[in-house]
Formats: sequence, C-alpha cells, structure tokens
Amino acid sequence: MRRLTLGSLALLLLLVPLIRGQEVNGEDGRPTCRRCDLHHCCNCSHSGLTRIPMVTDQALRLDLSFNNITNMTKDDLMGHSRLRALDLHANGLAEIHPSAFDSLWSLEELDLSDNQLTVLNPKWLKNLAILENLNLLNNPYSRLGSPSMFFGLVRLRRLMFGGPALKELRRTDVFGVTELEDLTVHANNLASYDSGTLGDIWPLGRVTLSLHGPFLTNVALAAAVLTDVSYPETPIVLEDLHLIGNHSVLPFRESAKKRIRSLSFRNFSVSDATFVDFLMALNGDPLSYLHVEDVTLTGEGRWEKANKTDYKSIDEFFLRNAVVVDVYKFVSFLQLGFLLYYPRKVSVINCGVFVMPCETSKLLVNLQYLDLSDNLLTDLTTAESLCHGAPTLKELRVLNISGNPLKSLSMISHLVTNLLKLTHLDISRTLYSSMPSSCSWPSTLKYLNISRAKLTATTSCLPRSLEVLDLSYNNLKGFSLDLPLLRELYLSGNKFLGLPAGQPFPNLQTLTMQFNTLNMFGLSDLQSFRRLENLQAGYNKFICTCDFVNFLQSQLKQNGNVKLTDRKDGYVCDSPLHLQGELVSQARLSVEVCHRVLFVSVSCGVALLVGLLLCVLLWRLHVFWYLKMTWAWLKAKRSSQKQRRATADSEALLSFDAFVSYSERDAGWVESFLIPELEEPSSSRPLSLCLHKRDFLPGHTIMDNIMSAIERSRRTVFVLSENFVQSDWCRYELDFSHFWLFEAGGDTAILILLEPLSKDDVPKRFCKLRKLMSSTTYLEWPQEEERRPEFWRSLRNALKGDND
Repeated sequence: MRRLTLGSLALLLLLVPLIRGQEVNGEDGRPTCRRCDLHHCCNCSHSGLTRIPMVTDQALRLDLSFNNITNMTKDDLMGHSRLRALDLHANGLAEIHPSAFDSLWSLEELDLSDNQLTVLNPKWLKNLAILENLNLLNNPYSRLGSPSMFFGLVRLRRLMFGGPALKELRRTDVFGVTELEDLTVHANNLASYDSGTLGDIWPLGRVTLSLHGPFLTNVALAAAVLTDVSYPETPIVLEDLHLIGNHSVLPFRESAKKRIRSLSFRNFSVSDATFVDFLMALNGDPLSYLHVEDVTLTGEGRWEKANKTDYKSIDEFFLRNAVVVDVYKFVSFLQLGFLLYYPRKVSVINCGVFVMPCETSKLLVNLQYLDLSDNLLTDLTTAESLCHGAPTLKELRVLNISGNPLKSLSMISHLVTNLLKLTHLDISRTLYSSMPSSCSWPSTLKYLNISRAKLTATTSCLPRSLEVLDLSYNNLKGFSLDLPLLRELYLSGNKFLGLPAGQPFPNLQTLTMQFNTLNMFGLSDLQSFRRLENLQAGYNKFICTCDFVNFLQSQLKQNGNVKLTDRKDGYVCDSPLHLQGELVSQARLSVEVCHRVLFVSVSCGVALLVGLLLCVLLWRLHVFWYLKMTWAWLKAKRSSQKQRRATADSEALLSFDAFVSYSERDAGWVESFLIPELEEPSSSRPLSLCLHKRDFLPGHTIMDNIMSAIERSRRTVFVLSENFVQSDWCRYELDFSHFWLFEAGGDTAILILLEPLSKDDVPKRFCKLRKLMSSTTYLEWPQEEERRPEFWRSLRNALKGDND
C-alpha cells in the first residue's frame, strides 16, 4: 500500500467537501449550497453538511434535513429575511443560539424534529410572529419550558411536539395557543398532566395523540388528556395504542361524554374481549367514523357481550392492514353483525380477506361504498361475497375489489348486474388477460377501472354507459370502441403508436396517453375529438419532426383548444439522434430540415444563378474558348504526331518556309503578289509556301491539316484584313497559331496588314497576337508602287530569319 504524503493528505482534505457536494467559501470555512430552483427553493438535504451553508439571499424555502448540523450560531441565518420555510429535521441538532432565528421575519414553517434538543428556549421564536407550522417532535426534552414557547405566535395553525422524553405538561406550557387546525402530541411516557392544558385550545381541528404509557398505567391521566381534546367536530387519532384488559378502555368512558364523532387508531393492538369492552364504553355515543389502521387482533372471536350495544349512528368504518394472530381459532365475525346494519361506507383493505360470506353481505342493507381491495378474493369467493349475483347490496354505488387475484371478467360483470345503483367499479390490479365478446352490466355504471391488468385487446364487453374508463398499464395497442357518453379515458402505460381516433368518443374531454410508444401526433388527430380539452401525452418515444415540434410547442403554450396538462419535461425527443434527450419545447430544427422542398428550390435557384453568372464571367474571360482550343490543340497535335511517324521518310512533307493564312476574299492578292514574288524561280532565292488550297492533304480533317501546316512551317504568315477577321477558317488558323506561338516562341508569326487594322480589331483572347501587334513585328502593304520593293525585302528577311 502506498503511503500518503503530506501534500496528498492536504489535497484529499480539500476534496472531501466537493465529494459531499459542498464548496468551501470564505475564511470561516462555511460551505455553499447552490441547489436552488427557479422558485428559490433550495434543497440541501443529505449533503453531509456540518454547518448552515451559505445560500442565495433570495431563498424562500431551505431544506437542510438529514445532515450533521449539531450547532447553530446567531449569524448562520443572517440575511435570509425572505425565508418562508426552514427544515432542520434529523440533523442531531443539540444547540441553538437564542438569536439564531431573529432575522427570519417571514418564516411560516419551521421543522426541528428528530434532533437532540434537550431544552427548548422560548427566545428562539420571539421574532417569528407569522409562524404557522411548528414541528418539535422527537427531541429529548422532558418539558416544553416556561414561559410558554408559543406566546405571541398568534398565526400558529399546525403544532407538533413531544417525544419519548416528555414527562410533564403544565397549564402554562401552551399558553398563547388559541386556535389550531392540527395538533400532534407524542407523550407515550407522560407522567404528569395538568387538566385543561390542551382544553384551552379552541377551536381545535384534527388531533393526533400518542399515549401508550398513560393508557396502560395511568388511566386518569389518559382520560384527562383525551377529554381535553374531545369535541364533536374534532377528529381524534390515537397512535401506538395497545388496549389490554378492561381498565385500558376506561378513558373512553369519560371522553364519550363529549360525544366524539370521528375516532381513528394507528399501530393498534387489541384483543377480542377488550374490543367488546371498547364498544360498550362508547355505547350510545354518536360515533359516525371509525378508522383503524395497522391493527393486530388477538383472541378467538368471542363477541357475545357486544350484542348489548347500540351503534345506529355509525356511518363509515375503515380497516386497513389488519392481522389476526390466531386466525384459525377465530370463530367468525358474524356476531358483530349488528355493526353492519347502518354503515353506508365500509373499507377493509389489505386484511387477508378471502371471502365475505353472503350472510354478512345481506346485513349491509344501507351500504353505498364497499372497498375490499388488496385482499385474497378469487372469482369463486367474490361470487360468494356478492351472493352469486342475487339482488343483495341494493344501495351499493361504489365497489372496489382491486388488487385481488381475479381472472374472469365475464364473471364479475355477471355478479354486479343486479347492483342496480352501482356507478363506480374498480377491478384494477387483477389478473384479467382477455375480454369476452359481450358482457352484462348494470345500466347505471359510469366509472370502470381495469388498469394494471394484462389485457391485450378490448371488445364490446365494455358498457356503453361509461363516462370514465381507466385502461392504463395493460398491453393494449389500439382502442376504437363506440362509447358515446365517455368523458375521461386513461390509456397510459400501454403500447399505442398513435392517438386513438376521436370519432367513437364524441363527448371525450380528458385523454391520458403517457408512457406509451407514441411517435408523434398532430392537429388532425386532436380535431377528430369534438370536445377534447385536456391531454396528457408525455413520456413517449417522440420523433421530433419539424411539423411535430412546431405543433407541440404551440400546444405547450396553450394556444389551442386542447391543453397539454402534464409536465413539459415529459415531452422529450427520442429521435433524430442529434436531438435525443432534448425537450421538445426547446428543440430547434434548421430551415434545411423543416423546409426541404423550399430549401432545395432556393438552393437550386441560387446555384443556377451563380452558375449563370459564372458562365458569363468565364465567357467574358474566354475560358470556354481556351478550354475548347486546348482540347482541339491536344487532339490535333496527337493526330499530327501520328502523321509525322507515318511520313517520317518523306522529304516532301518535312518543311515549308511559311504557312500562309489568309481569307478567300484576299486570295487575289496572295496569288497575284505574294506567290509570284516569293516562289518564282526568277527571284534571288525561291521560298516554299504552304497554302491550304494547294498543300492540304486530302482525307484529313481541316483541324489536322491546319495543325500539320503550322508544325511543318518555319513561319506563319497572317494576311490580316477585315476579311480575315470575319473568316471562320482564318480564325481557326489564328487559334491554332496562338497555341503554337506559346510553344514555339513569339518570332514564328509574321503579320501582314493589307489595310489599316489596329490591334483592337483582333479579339482579346488572342493575347499573344495582340502583343505582337503592339510591337514592330508586322508589315503594312503599301499602296504606292515605289515602296513595294522595300516591303518585299523586309518580308524576305523576316522569312529567312536564322536560316541565313
């Protein structure tokens, strides 16, 4: 193992805050938290902080829960006068400076729960005049302190205090608290209580009490607390309560005088005998709502004594997460049948119920709502519970049997047919994998939930009376049934490639299509729905085409009749690749992609215009002529080389003194003056001239003959005139000569001007010849007879050149 050097250790210590998501700033080493959203809510929880971090002074909510902040100084929260909510839950906080919260004038919520505060200081809250929610639960303080912690908190509406160490509550402890919407007191080990302490709080909304110890050991104390908070309008929740023996229910006898209407138990254990005692203690009380959650029931189900009670006022019974310890010893619950005559709402959730006997169902004559979700009902036991389709439960309007291992949709439809007032049926989270072609349903059914099953297709089994249908999280690929009354349709979590057609649903207002495989949808898809107002189609495999992006961005801005009511961040591009993972609302596509036809048309037009301009420019610069002549030159030269090889031994074709290029209209001058003067034997030295009329070889192209004549002549004589410039053949000869001048040198051409002709009369592309005309290398034919000998002498000298 390598040893850490001092430098490495220092570097590691600097990196530790960064690993924890902190950044050390300032000389005092305070960390900085920059996890704030656009709403100025800063979530710095689970960050390993040991001190209050520096955050923006614009913060409105600051979550510092689940850190290691054990101490707060008076300056830690300075400058946060705008802060409305501060959460210091679960920090191990043991010490708070008396002035730590003084600058938080706008604070409305403060959570100090699950810390190590052994003493509560009233000075903490002295400047928090508008505080509404305060949580002091589960700290090791034994009393609230004096003077009252809550004096001056006139706007306090939610108060939670207490914990395992709370031993006493005095009358002055809650002085100043006059009105609460929610009061929670954890006092499982409470040993002393001044009667009336909580009774001074009025009006009092919901109350939650944990009084395990007093109920078991100090009946009078428990009765005093329970009586102080018991009002007909106040729902009471009792947590962590274990009723063992008749004495544990005595506190309820006193509170019964206050005529409690709503009573709830959480984490509740009771025996059958004690439960009977509880019923007898509340006998005649106008209890209308009884809620029991996380209950453990012991005994053998002996309920005989309970028959003496009278509970005509009971309206709603809720039971969830019940465990019967000796379930095989339990006789039955039928002896509690007297409790079933009057309730209109019964919920028995996750209690291991595998059957509700038909005899029990017949007792529920006033029942309108029945929830048997998350139990063990099968198709057969459900048939028994609903009396095999017999006309029982005549008042039932809502039936929830979701989360049970049901398999036959046709059976449940048959069983509920005689529930003539049934409007809502929840059979979600079952094992339905197919639908029969037709089913019988009550004509009153409006809401049907078959979500999270295994359906692969739908049939006409679904009732036409439905107004709300939930088929989410099945394996559906299409849905097109005619449901004229349907207002809400939920199809999330299936395998739809597109929105269903809207024509079968003329009254549909809400459609949910999240978590499918939708590629896109458009205005025409939405227009097929006559009354659609709300659409949720996020979290799909969107192909971000130009039309789809433009359409969806306008819909997200709520410019259309249909509003996308889910989150914008659910609409993410899945393709094309360069947009994958980008929000559709922020996607930007180029003009080339979005307007391809227009782009191609404009591009072609621009290219054509540029090409046209280029062609004009090239024409003006004679580039085409140069290319044409280069090709002709190369072709003619290749042909001339072949000709030379073929005639290498023929002296007749070896050489001329000059090739004469002239216009046919100037042939008279050539034949009358030039030839006699230069070729006649009478001259001092006859010259051989190459003339196209006489010396061009038959069977060869004009181009080849011109090329050959120029190559086999020492000089080229151009007889220039207006006729020459206008002659096509002369131009060819001039063109070839132009190329030859570059290859053989500028002194091979001799210009004879029969008439006055400037270099500007020669086309500009013949740059070499124009340059020659700018020099003195040309001869003018004199009209005066006496000057002609000098002309012929100069011409002969030019033709002889270096042959002399």
